[in-house]
Amino acid sequence: MAQLDLRRKLSILADAAKYDASCASSGTSKRNSADGKGLGSTEGMGICHAYTPDGRCVSLLKILLTNFCVYDCAYCINRVSSNVERARFSVEEVVKLTLDFYRRNYIEGLFLSSGIIRSGDYTMEQLVRVARSLREDHQFRGYIHLKLIPEADPLLVEEAGLYADRLSANIELPRDEAIRRLAPQKDPGVIKKAMGQVRLKVEAARPGKKERAKPPRFAPAGQSTQLIVGADGAPDTEIMARSASLYGGYGLKRVYYSAFSPIPDSSAILPVSRPPLMREHRLYQADWLMRFYGFSAPEIGQSATDGMLDLAIDPKLAWALNSREQFPVDVNSAPREMLLRVPGLGVKSVNRMIQVRRWKALRLEDVGRLTRSVDKIRPFITALDWTPGGLTDAVDLRQRIAPERPPEQLSLF
Repeated sequence: MAQLDLRRKLSILADAAKYDASCASSGTSKRNSADGKGLGSTEGMGICHAYTPDGRCVSLLKILLTNFCVYDCAYCINRVSSNVERARFSVEEVVKLTLDFYRRNYIEGLFLSSGIIRSGDYTMEQLVRVARSLREDHQFRGYIHLKLIPEADPLLVEEAGLYADRLSANIELPRDEAIRRLAPQKDPGVIKKAMGQVRLKVEAARPGKKERAKPPRFAPAGQSTQLIVGADGAPDTEIMARSASLYGGYGLKRVYYSAFSPIPDSSAILPVSRPPLMREHRLYQADWLMRFYGFSAPEIGQSATDGMLDLAIDPKLAWALNSREQFPVDVNSAPREMLLRVPGLGVKSVNRMIQVRRWKALRLEDVGRLTRSVDKIRPFITALDWTPGGLTDAVDLRQRIAPERPPEQLSLF
Protein backbone atom coordinates (compact mmCIF):
# COMPACT_ATOMS: atom_id res chain seq x y z
CA MET A 1 0.00 0.00 0.00
CA ALA A 2 1.31 3.44 -0.90
CA GLN A 3 2.55 5.54 2.01
CA LEU A 4 0.20 8.38 2.97
CA ASP A 5 1.47 11.70 4.19
CA LEU A 6 0.32 13.07 7.52
CA ARG A 7 -2.12 15.53 5.97
CA ARG A 8 -3.89 12.79 4.00
CA LYS A 9 -4.06 10.54 7.07
CA LEU A 10 -5.60 13.37 9.04
CA SER A 11 -8.19 13.95 6.33
CA ILE A 12 -9.21 10.27 6.28
CA LEU A 13 -9.18 9.60 10.02
CA ALA A 14 -10.84 12.84 11.08
CA ASP A 15 -13.66 12.15 8.61
CA ALA A 16 -13.94 8.56 9.87
CA ALA A 17 -14.39 9.80 13.46
CA LYS A 18 -17.36 12.06 12.71
CA TYR A 19 -19.93 9.32 13.31
CA ASP A 20 -19.05 9.08 17.01
CA ALA A 21 -21.14 11.68 18.83
CA SER A 22 -19.89 11.02 22.36
CA CYS A 23 -17.14 13.62 22.46
CA ALA A 24 -18.38 16.45 24.70
CA SER A 25 -15.85 17.51 27.31
CA SER A 26 -18.09 18.54 30.19
CA GLY A 27 -17.43 17.62 33.77
CA THR A 28 -13.66 17.28 34.00
CA SER A 29 -11.47 18.88 36.65
CA LYS A 30 -9.85 22.23 35.85
CA ARG A 31 -6.17 22.19 34.98
CA ASN A 32 -3.89 24.70 33.29
CA SER A 33 -0.25 25.55 32.78
CA ALA A 34 -0.46 29.10 34.15
CA ASP A 35 2.18 28.22 36.75
CA GLY A 36 4.72 27.73 33.98
CA LYS A 37 4.70 23.96 34.29
CA GLY A 38 3.36 21.61 31.66
CA LEU A 39 1.45 22.33 28.48
CA GLY A 40 -2.22 22.81 27.69
CA SER A 41 -5.39 23.50 29.60
CA THR A 42 -8.94 22.27 30.05
CA GLU A 43 -10.04 25.90 30.24
CA GLY A 44 -10.20 28.77 27.79
CA MET A 45 -11.77 29.35 24.39
CA GLY A 46 -11.00 27.77 21.05
CA ILE A 47 -12.69 26.35 17.98
CA CYS A 48 -16.26 25.42 18.90
CA HIS A 49 -16.62 21.69 19.20
CA ALA A 50 -18.00 21.05 22.68
CA TYR A 51 -19.42 23.10 25.54
CA THR A 52 -18.96 22.56 29.25
CA PRO A 53 -21.87 23.09 31.70
CA ASP A 54 -20.70 26.60 32.56
CA GLY A 55 -20.77 27.62 28.90
CA ARG A 56 -17.06 27.42 28.04
CA CYS A 57 -16.23 26.20 24.55
CA VAL A 58 -13.62 23.44 24.47
CA SER A 59 -12.29 22.41 21.09
CA LEU A 60 -11.16 18.86 20.47
CA LEU A 61 -8.98 17.17 17.89
CA LYS A 62 -11.31 14.29 17.03
CA ILE A 63 -9.65 11.44 15.15
CA LEU A 64 -9.30 7.69 14.88
CA LEU A 65 -5.95 6.07 15.47
CA THR A 66 -6.87 3.92 12.47
CA ASN A 67 -9.93 3.03 10.43
CA PHE A 68 -8.62 -0.47 9.77
CA CYS A 69 -10.85 -2.87 11.69
CA VAL A 70 -11.12 -6.63 12.03
CA TYR A 71 -14.79 -6.39 13.04
CA ASP A 72 -17.66 -6.48 10.57
CA CYS A 73 -20.38 -4.39 12.26
CA ALA A 74 -23.09 -3.90 9.63
CA TYR A 75 -23.81 -0.26 10.57
CA CYS A 76 -20.16 0.89 10.59
CA ILE A 77 -18.48 2.58 7.62
CA ASN A 78 -15.11 1.24 8.82
CA ARG A 79 -16.13 -2.44 9.02
CA VAL A 80 -13.66 -4.94 7.59
CA SER A 81 -15.85 -5.58 4.52
CA SER A 82 -16.24 -1.88 3.69
CA ASN A 83 -14.57 -0.51 0.59
CA VAL A 84 -13.12 2.69 2.08
CA GLU A 85 -9.68 4.22 1.95
CA ARG A 86 -7.69 3.08 4.97
CA ALA A 87 -5.08 4.89 7.02
CA ARG A 88 -3.27 4.54 10.32
CA PHE A 89 -1.47 6.96 12.58
CA SER A 90 1.51 5.97 14.63
CA VAL A 91 1.44 6.84 18.32
CA GLU A 92 4.09 9.49 17.71
CA GLU A 93 2.06 11.08 14.91
CA VAL A 94 -1.02 11.48 17.11
CA VAL A 95 1.08 13.01 19.88
CA LYS A 96 2.72 15.41 17.44
CA LEU A 97 -0.59 16.42 15.87
CA THR A 98 -2.16 17.09 19.26
CA LEU A 99 0.73 19.25 20.45
CA ASP A 100 1.04 21.12 17.15
CA PHE A 101 -2.67 21.84 17.02
CA TYR A 102 -2.65 23.01 20.61
CA ARG A 103 0.29 25.36 20.06
CA ARG A 104 -1.58 26.91 17.14
CA ASN A 105 -4.59 27.45 19.41
CA TYR A 106 -6.75 25.17 17.25
CA ILE A 107 -7.69 22.78 20.04
CA GLU A 108 -7.91 22.40 23.79
CA GLY A 109 -7.99 18.62 23.90
CA LEU A 110 -8.04 15.26 22.14
CA PHE A 111 -10.80 12.75 21.38
CA LEU A 112 -9.18 9.50 20.27
CA SER A 113 -10.94 6.36 19.08
CA SER A 114 -9.89 3.54 16.80
CA GLY A 115 -10.88 0.57 14.73
CA ILE A 116 -9.84 -2.80 16.16
CA ILE A 117 -6.47 -3.88 14.82
CA ARG A 118 -4.85 -7.25 15.65
CA SER A 119 -6.75 -7.55 18.93
CA GLY A 120 -8.60 -5.54 21.57
CA ASP A 121 -5.55 -5.59 23.83
CA TYR A 122 -3.19 -4.34 21.13
CA THR A 123 -5.54 -1.54 20.09
CA MET A 124 -6.18 -0.40 23.67
CA GLU A 125 -2.46 -0.47 24.37
CA GLN A 126 -1.85 1.92 21.44
CA LEU A 127 -4.51 4.34 22.69
CA VAL A 128 -3.04 4.28 26.19
CA ARG A 129 0.45 4.92 24.81
CA VAL A 130 -0.79 8.13 23.19
CA ALA A 131 -2.33 9.40 26.41
CA ARG A 132 0.67 8.35 28.51
CA SER A 133 3.10 10.13 26.20
CA LEU A 134 1.05 13.33 26.22
CA ARG A 135 0.73 13.35 30.00
CA GLU A 136 4.17 12.11 31.06
CA ASP A 137 6.56 13.03 28.24
CA HIS A 138 5.00 16.40 27.36
CA GLN A 139 3.11 17.33 30.55
CA PHE A 140 -0.04 17.93 28.52
CA ARG A 141 -2.80 19.18 30.80
CA GLY A 142 -5.55 19.57 28.22
CA TYR A 143 -8.61 17.36 27.94
CA ILE A 144 -8.24 13.75 26.78
CA HIS A 145 -11.14 11.47 25.90
CA LEU A 146 -10.25 7.86 25.09
CA LYS A 147 -12.55 5.32 23.52
CA LEU A 148 -12.47 2.03 25.43
CA ILE A 149 -12.06 -1.31 23.74
CA PRO A 150 -14.34 -3.42 25.97
CA GLU A 151 -12.56 -6.68 25.11
CA ALA A 152 -9.21 -5.31 26.33
CA ASP A 153 -7.49 -6.47 29.51
CA PRO A 154 -8.97 -4.72 32.58
CA LEU A 155 -5.47 -3.53 33.51
CA LEU A 156 -5.31 -1.56 30.25
CA VAL A 157 -8.73 -0.05 30.94
CA GLU A 158 -7.52 0.93 34.41
CA GLU A 159 -4.38 2.54 32.98
CA ALA A 160 -6.45 4.45 30.42
CA GLY A 161 -8.47 6.03 33.23
CA LEU A 162 -5.33 7.30 34.91
CA TYR A 163 -4.46 9.45 31.88
CA ALA A 164 -7.85 10.28 30.33
CA ASP A 165 -10.42 12.77 31.57
CA ARG A 166 -13.27 10.75 30.13
CA LEU A 167 -13.68 7.20 28.88
CA SER A 168 -16.46 5.86 26.67
CA ALA A 169 -17.54 2.45 25.44
CA ASN A 170 -20.28 2.67 22.83
CA ILE A 171 -23.07 0.19 23.38
CA GLU A 172 -24.38 1.38 19.98
CA LEU A 173 -27.80 -0.32 19.83
CA PRO A 174 -30.70 -0.30 22.28
CA ARG A 175 -31.39 -4.02 21.93
CA ASP A 176 -28.88 -6.72 22.90
CA GLU A 177 -30.37 -8.95 20.23
CA ALA A 178 -29.61 -6.32 17.59
CA ILE A 179 -26.01 -5.99 18.77
CA ARG A 180 -25.50 -9.73 18.32
CA ARG A 181 -27.18 -9.64 14.91
CA LEU A 182 -25.60 -6.49 13.45
CA ALA A 183 -22.24 -6.64 15.25
CA PRO A 184 -21.51 -10.37 15.62
CA GLN A 185 -18.00 -9.86 17.05
CA LYS A 186 -19.32 -7.71 19.90
CA ASP A 187 -20.76 -9.04 23.14
CA PRO A 188 -23.19 -6.76 25.05
CA GLY A 189 -22.16 -8.45 28.30
CA VAL A 190 -18.50 -7.61 27.72
CA ILE A 191 -19.35 -3.96 26.96
CA LYS A 192 -21.41 -3.68 30.15
CA LYS A 193 -18.66 -5.36 32.17
CA ALA A 194 -16.13 -2.77 30.98
CA MET A 195 -18.55 0.05 31.82
CA GLY A 196 -19.08 -1.47 35.25
CA GLN A 197 -15.33 -1.56 35.82
CA VAL A 198 -15.04 2.12 34.96
CA ARG A 199 -17.86 3.02 37.34
CA LEU A 200 -16.19 1.17 40.23
CA LYS A 201 -12.86 2.88 39.51
CA VAL A 202 -14.46 6.33 39.25
CA GLU A 203 -16.23 5.84 42.57
CA ALA A 204 -13.05 4.55 44.21
CA ALA A 205 -11.21 7.67 43.06
CA ARG A 206 -13.56 9.95 44.98
CA PRO A 207 -11.89 10.88 48.28
CA GLY A 208 -13.91 10.21 51.40
CA LYS A 209 -14.47 12.94 53.97
CA LYS A 210 -12.20 11.26 56.52
CA GLU A 211 -9.45 10.27 54.09
CA ARG A 212 -6.29 12.33 54.29
CA ALA A 213 -4.57 10.95 51.20
CA LYS A 214 -6.34 11.45 47.91
CA PRO A 215 -6.81 8.29 45.83
CA PRO A 216 -5.27 8.25 42.32
CA ARG A 217 -7.14 10.38 39.80
CA PHE A 218 -9.31 8.25 37.51
CA ALA A 219 -11.37 9.59 34.59
CA PRO A 220 -12.61 12.67 36.52
CA ALA A 221 -15.18 13.44 33.78
CA GLY A 222 -16.62 9.93 34.09
CA GLN A 223 -17.81 7.87 31.15
CA SER A 224 -20.30 8.17 28.31
CA THR A 225 -21.77 6.01 25.57
CA GLN A 226 -23.63 6.30 22.27
CA LEU A 227 -26.85 4.80 20.95
CA ILE A 228 -27.61 4.65 17.23
CA VAL A 229 -31.21 5.65 16.52
CA GLY A 230 -33.16 3.92 13.76
CA ALA A 231 -30.84 1.04 12.87
CA ASP A 232 -32.58 -1.80 14.71
CA GLY A 233 -36.26 -0.83 14.81
CA ALA A 234 -36.31 -0.01 18.53
CA PRO A 235 -38.97 2.64 19.34
CA ASP A 236 -38.17 5.78 21.31
CA THR A 237 -39.68 4.40 24.51
CA GLU A 238 -37.30 1.44 24.35
CA ILE A 239 -34.33 3.72 23.69
CA MET A 240 -35.26 5.90 26.69
CA ALA A 241 -35.62 2.82 28.90
CA ARG A 242 -32.17 1.65 27.82
CA SER A 243 -30.70 5.08 28.58
CA ALA A 244 -32.34 5.16 32.01
CA SER A 245 -30.87 1.76 32.85
CA LEU A 246 -27.41 2.87 31.69
CA TYR A 247 -27.54 6.02 33.80
CA GLY A 248 -28.71 4.11 36.85
CA GLY A 249 -26.54 1.04 36.44
CA TYR A 250 -23.24 2.54 35.32
CA GLY A 251 -23.29 6.14 36.52
CA LEU A 252 -22.86 7.54 33.00
CA LYS A 253 -22.37 11.26 32.52
CA ARG A 254 -24.04 11.26 29.12
CA VAL A 255 -25.79 9.03 26.66
CA TYR A 256 -25.41 10.40 23.14
CA TYR A 257 -27.86 9.69 20.33
CA SER A 258 -26.84 9.42 16.71
CA ALA A 259 -29.42 9.05 13.92
CA PHE A 260 -28.55 6.07 11.74
CA SER A 261 -26.97 7.15 8.48
CA PRO A 262 -27.07 4.71 5.52
CA ILE A 263 -23.58 3.80 4.37
CA PRO A 264 -22.24 2.61 0.99
CA ASP A 265 -22.53 -1.12 0.25
CA SER A 266 -24.54 -1.63 3.43
CA SER A 267 -26.19 -4.90 4.44
CA ALA A 268 -29.74 -5.64 3.34
CA ILE A 269 -30.74 -6.06 7.00
CA LEU A 270 -30.27 -2.31 7.60
CA PRO A 271 -32.87 0.36 6.81
CA VAL A 272 -32.51 1.96 3.39
CA SER A 273 -33.20 5.48 4.69
CA ARG A 274 -32.23 7.40 7.79
CA PRO A 275 -34.74 8.41 10.47
CA PRO A 276 -35.76 12.08 10.78
CA LEU A 277 -33.05 14.09 12.50
CA MET A 278 -35.81 15.64 14.60
CA ARG A 279 -36.23 12.22 16.21
CA GLU A 280 -32.65 12.41 17.44
CA HIS A 281 -33.34 15.92 18.77
CA ARG A 282 -36.46 14.78 20.64
CA LEU A 283 -34.50 11.97 22.28
CA TYR A 284 -31.91 14.47 23.48
CA GLN A 285 -34.72 16.58 24.95
CA ALA A 286 -36.20 13.51 26.66
CA ASP A 287 -32.76 12.62 27.98
CA TRP A 288 -32.45 16.14 29.42
CA LEU A 289 -35.81 15.73 31.16
CA MET A 290 -34.63 12.51 32.79
CA ARG A 291 -31.32 13.96 33.95
CA PHE A 292 -32.32 17.44 35.12
CA TYR A 293 -36.11 17.68 35.43
CA GLY A 294 -37.03 14.63 37.48
CA PHE A 295 -38.93 12.78 34.75
CA SER A 296 -38.80 9.02 34.42
CA ALA A 297 -38.67 7.25 31.07
CA PRO A 298 -42.18 5.75 31.49
CA GLU A 299 -43.61 9.21 32.27
CA ILE A 300 -42.20 10.68 29.09
CA GLY A 301 -43.39 7.65 27.16
CA GLN A 302 -47.01 8.18 28.26
CA SER A 303 -47.51 10.71 25.49
CA ALA A 304 -45.75 8.62 22.83
CA THR A 305 -47.72 7.11 19.95
CA ASP A 306 -46.76 3.52 19.14
CA GLY A 307 -43.63 4.07 21.22
CA MET A 308 -42.50 7.12 19.22
CA LEU A 309 -42.11 10.65 20.58
CA ASP A 310 -44.07 13.45 18.94
CA LEU A 311 -41.86 15.14 16.36
CA ALA A 312 -43.98 18.30 16.21
CA ILE A 313 -43.70 19.31 19.87
CA ASP A 314 -41.10 18.79 22.57
CA PRO A 315 -41.62 15.87 25.00
CA LYS A 316 -42.18 18.12 28.02
CA LEU A 317 -45.07 19.92 26.34
CA ALA A 318 -46.42 16.59 25.08
CA TRP A 319 -46.40 15.24 28.64
CA ALA A 320 -48.12 18.36 30.01
CA LEU A 321 -50.87 18.23 27.39
CA ASN A 322 -51.39 14.57 28.29
CA SER A 323 -51.39 15.30 32.07
CA ARG A 324 -53.56 18.40 32.33
CA GLU A 325 -55.06 17.25 35.62
CA GLN A 326 -51.78 18.29 37.28
CA PHE A 327 -52.12 21.91 36.11
CA PRO A 328 -52.27 24.81 36.64
CA VAL A 329 -49.59 25.16 39.33
CA ASP A 330 -49.14 28.23 41.51
CA VAL A 331 -45.75 29.83 40.86
CA ASN A 332 -45.86 31.34 44.35
CA SER A 333 -46.28 28.10 46.27
CA ALA A 334 -45.59 25.07 44.06
CA PRO A 335 -42.54 22.96 44.93
CA ARG A 336 -39.50 23.10 42.67
CA GLU A 337 -40.19 19.58 41.37
CA MET A 338 -43.59 20.63 40.00
CA LEU A 339 -42.39 23.95 38.58
CA LEU A 340 -39.79 22.05 36.56
CA ARG A 341 -42.63 20.21 34.83
CA VAL A 342 -44.22 23.40 33.51
CA PRO A 343 -43.62 23.73 29.73
CA GLY A 344 -41.37 26.71 29.03
CA LEU A 345 -39.74 26.80 32.47
CA GLY A 346 -36.09 25.78 32.63
CA VAL A 347 -33.89 24.97 35.61
CA LYS A 348 -32.43 28.49 35.81
CA SER A 349 -35.85 30.13 35.53
CA VAL A 350 -37.29 27.94 38.28
CA ASN A 351 -34.35 28.61 40.57
CA ARG A 352 -34.77 32.36 40.05
CA MET A 353 -38.50 32.18 40.75
CA ILE A 354 -37.94 30.34 44.01
CA GLN A 355 -35.37 32.93 45.04
CA VAL A 356 -37.56 35.94 44.09
CA ARG A 357 -40.75 34.64 45.68
CA ARG A 358 -39.10 34.72 49.09
CA TRP A 359 -39.34 38.48 48.92
CA LYS A 360 -42.45 39.17 46.85
CA ALA A 361 -45.47 37.51 45.29
CA LEU A 362 -44.89 36.77 41.62
CA ARG A 363 -47.12 38.34 38.99
CA LEU A 364 -47.39 37.16 35.40
CA GLU A 365 -45.10 39.96 34.22
CA ASP A 366 -42.48 38.80 36.76
CA VAL A 367 -42.63 35.31 35.28
CA GLY A 368 -42.21 36.88 31.83
CA ARG A 369 -39.05 38.67 32.96
CA LEU A 370 -37.55 35.43 34.26
CA THR A 371 -38.27 33.40 31.12
CA ARG A 372 -37.80 33.74 27.39
CA SER A 373 -41.51 33.75 26.58
CA VAL A 374 -44.57 33.59 28.78
CA ASP A 375 -46.96 32.45 26.02
CA LYS A 376 -46.11 28.76 26.40
CA ILE A 377 -46.23 28.96 30.21
CA ARG A 378 -49.47 30.89 30.65
CA PRO A 379 -51.93 27.94 30.31
CA PHE A 380 -50.13 25.92 32.97
CA ILE A 381 -49.63 28.38 35.86
CA THR A 382 -51.40 30.72 38.23
CA ALA A 383 -49.80 33.88 39.59
CA LEU A 384 -50.88 36.72 41.86
CA ASP A 385 -52.72 38.44 39.01
CA TRP A 386 -53.29 35.53 36.64
CA THR A 387 -55.37 32.38 36.37
CA PRO A 388 -55.81 30.49 33.09
CA GLY A 389 -59.46 29.66 33.70
CA GLY A 390 -60.59 27.18 31.07
CA LEU A 391 -57.46 27.68 28.94
CA THR A 392 -55.67 24.71 30.53
CA ASP A 393 -58.38 22.33 29.37
CA ALA A 394 -59.06 23.97 26.02
CA VAL A 395 -59.51 21.48 23.20
CA ASP A 396 -57.32 23.55 20.86
CA LEU A 397 -54.57 24.27 23.39
CA ARG A 398 -51.95 22.40 21.38
CA GLN A 399 -52.70 24.45 18.28
CA ARG A 400 -52.51 27.65 20.29
CA ILE A 401 -49.04 27.10 21.75
CA ALA A 402 -47.30 24.70 19.35
CA PRO A 403 -45.30 26.31 16.53
CA GLU A 404 -47.13 26.45 13.22
CA ARG A 405 -44.02 25.40 11.38
CA PRO A 406 -41.52 23.38 13.46
CA PRO A 407 -37.89 24.39 13.01
CA GLU A 408 -36.01 22.27 10.49
CA GLN A 409 -32.92 20.49 11.75
CA LEU A 410 -30.10 20.42 9.22
CA SER A 411 -27.76 17.51 8.67
CA LEU A 412 -24.17 17.81 9.82
CA PHE A 413 -22.83 15.62 7.05
